[in-house]
Amino acid sequence: MPATALRKQQDDAELIRDMKQHTYQVQVDWTGNEGEGTKSYKGYGRDHTVSADGKAAIACSSDPQFRGDAARYNPEELLIASLSACHMLWYLHLCAVNGVVVVDYHDSPSGVMVEQADGGGEFSEATLRPIVEIAKGGDAAKALALHEEAHGFCFIARSVKFPVAVEAEVREEG
Repeated sequence: MPATALRKQQDDAELIRDMKQHTYQVQVDWTGNEGEGTKSYKGYGRDHTVSADGKAAIACSSDPQFRGDAARYNPEELLIASLSACHMLWYLHLCAVNGVVVVDYHDSPSGVMVEQADGGGEFSEATLRPIVEIAKGGDAAKALALHEEAHGFCFIARSVKFPVAVEAEVREEG
């Protein structure tokens, strides 16, 4: 192996060692056994809980179109919520370190999932629509520009294979 290729391998290995790794663990427990397990497709519920040590459980199910309970969160909603929350948290961080005072933040994100003929599917797109209120006299242009930077940092958006658009709006307090 040429010396330059060996050096690149060593540099890559060093970079991986220096990266911080974070591990996340949750519990998912099916609560939809209605007495006969999965003996038949219509004979079991899709209800389940998502929890983590020391945190309240989240009541979940599948989308009602897939025999789920509309009163519970479904995985698709949780995915879109994760995209939105990750963007928001990065955005608030960037505003704080750049002197932009955010006094209110609201998002109404959406996503489109395309179901295939075989029953499988995938998300084709998501759109975040944050409406941000900044302190009176704040820099609205900077506040708007920080959304693009936040999007570039968002762990969740960087992890999905579909495009995530950000249609942000910035308003001044009062």
